Amino acid sequence: MVASYIRPDKYFNGVYDQLNMISNYIEQKGLQIEKEFIDQTSQNKKVEERSDAITFLRSLNDSTLIIYDVWVLSSHIDDLVQMFSCQLKNGNEIHFVKQSVVIDRNSDVMVVLGLIDQVRKTLENEASKAIGRPKGSRSSSKFDQYHDNIIKYLKEKKSVSEMARIFKVSRSSLKDYIESRELKEVAEGTGLTLPADGEAKVLDTIKCPETIN
Repeated sequence: MVASYIRPDKYFNGVYDQLNMISNYIEQKGLQIEKEFIDQTSQNKKVEERSDAITFLRSLNDSTLIIYDVWVLSSHIDDLVQMFSCQLKNGNEIHFVKQSVVIDRNSDVMVVLGLIDQVRKTLENEASKAIGRPKGSRSSSKFDQYHDNIIKYLKEKKSVSEMARIFKVSRSSLKDYIESRELKEVAEGTGLTLPADGEAKVLDTIKCPETIN
């Protein structure tokens, strides 16, 4: 089974950003999502408090899990280590879209540690305000219910006017929604360029501790 897990975080990418990237990724990889879970629980909650997420993740065995970035699993390092361990123990293969890295039981341990270390450094940067502030999640829209169909129709080259008639909605409002969500880019699969040598790039980010003089 191929499943995707999406979890917005106030410091990182929102739901639609992740959906866009995952949609492009699976198209480029020739995969098809069979199960999708969007975790809306508070970003501050530990994994044991995210019962729906635990149920979803425990349902995966010998499956392919696709997530946008490592922090989606958790922004708590101890939780992250536990979740990595459990997913690999259950025979799952995890695709990290942003890094273009796939890990499983046979992966180099340095790659796994490097992915976790990326989260640690990002959280440190956020704490010191060394990087930009969060983009924020887009507000919900009445058109969200048509999201998948819009992408399907765009791939079929249907015009906005045709879709507006099908959904019985305003053409201009639908056009604004499609543009704000960048759904044409999602449908065309042009919103994501997968980095080459993803594992090597992860390993290059690992820095050993240095003494403070």
